[in-house]
Amino acid sequence: MTGSGQPSAVSRQQEMLTPELQAVLIRKLTALADDEIILAHRDGEWTGHAPILEEDIALANIAQDELGHATLYLDLRRALDGSDSDRLAFFRDAGEFTNVRLVELPKGDWAFTMLRQFLFDAYEALWLDAARGSTYAPLAEVAAKAVREERFHLQHTALWVERLALGTEESRRRTQNALNELWPHVAQLFDPVLGEAELVAAGIVPDLGEVRVRWEGFVVPHLTGKCGLLLPMTLAEVAEGRDVHTEHLAPLLAEMQGVARQHANAEVW
Repeated sequence: MTGSGQPSAVSRQQEMLTPELQAVLIRKLTALADDEIILAHRDGEWTGHAPILEEDIALANIAQDELGHATLYLDLRRALDGSDSDRLAFFRDAGEFTNVRLVELPKGDWAFTMLRQFLFDAYEALWLDAARGSTYAPLAEVAAKAVREERFHLQHTALWVERLALGTEESRRRTQNALNELWPHVAQLFDPVLGEAELVAAGIVPDLGEVRVRWEGFVVPHLTGKCGLLLPMTLAEVAEGRDVHTEHLAPLLAEMQGVARQHANAEVW
């Protein structure tokens, strides 16, 4: 409520959502946040280990931005159900996370990290660009804020993928190997959560099919034309949902959540 006693803009927007739409939107926001949290952790593993100091700082900043986006999504969720963002990040087990498998794979070498970030950045930038037109004003505002950062990420990682693919024989081999390993996992980015079609019909979130067309129209020419890489196969459809993870997620969470779980009642870390 505002100081004048009138419902706030956010409250009015929430009142427009049916309970069914609210439940699906909470599921979607959580999935979006989980992608960002896990990818940020993988990027953060390069801190102090990147090839050059400038990139050490750049990737750490990208990781911070991804965590910031996760916070924006979880704040939207909190407005709907009162949930605690820290509890969601640090006190759920692997089976409760709904991130795509692409982001939980081990960080690998620099080519693997840059290529994964490029594939994800292109998806996120295009999704956010479309989400700026959401009929749910709080999401439209978040998208308008986050898309600017994501465009910088995409510009940065696209240049890195090109540099590695057209660099030495060794860097090209590593980039092609990364593409071969990552490509089968990409299709899950465009797999909707349960009930998402209702959100699309209401104009609340973008149609992932349309985002995928734009993504392929940008990513494929960059990889094959500009970078001269070979696509290993066409994008396969997803056989398993976001509740199925690789063996790599649980160890990642054990590290990421260790301090919070050891001091669960601490007010300040």
